[in-house]
Amino acid sequence: MSNSGLPKHYTTDIAFTDAVKLIQTQLGSRGSMERLERSDSWPSHLTDDMKRFITARDSLFLGSASAAGQPYIQHRGGEPGFVTVRDDRTLIIPDYRGNRHYISLGNFSENERSFIFMIDYETQTRIKIWGRVSVESLDLADERKLVFHIDTWDVNCRQYLPKLWSEKTVQNATRKLVSRIEQLEKEVAELKRE
Repeated sequence: MSNSGLPKHYTTDIAFTDAVKLIQTQLGSRGSMERLERSDSWPSHLTDDMKRFITARDSLFLGSASAAGQPYIQHRGGEPGFVTVRDDRTLIIPDYRGNRHYISLGNFSENERSFIFMIDYETQTRIKIWGRVSVESLDLADERKLVFHIDTWDVNCRQYLPKLWSEKTVQNATRKLVSRIEQLEKEVAELKRE
């Protein structure tokens, strides 16, 4: 049986709902968004570059919603590599013990839909990842893992994203200057003693 009579589904459909498409039409962007849909530029599998980007991050924002649709967003962080790539469609996020509100876990128990937002301020890069979460190990004594199953992802534009540098980057960039200042301060102190 042929599917030729059915409308084609695009990965952008996850965000471009009928309501979104109506607003795009009303505000004049629907034509360019249709071209975006046809380009299949929102992949469902991670590229090697995207895997490297994800594992280099020390921070992300994780979105969830209750069954009733009440949204919630939570910051997750750790040393670079705290998010691991299991395969080209699956990420593993540790569920560290925090304030014990368990809002995300409660939401995932009734609505697996989720969203990850990652930003690299130094390169002004931000990515959006849509997917579904399952939880490994609900034993409170064990570290839980959130298994994020990727539906699609997109690299967002840089517009309005501030360029910021991490403390580590600034320290590395100024190390020679700090060393030179310390050397000059010693020389000044010696000259004063003479």
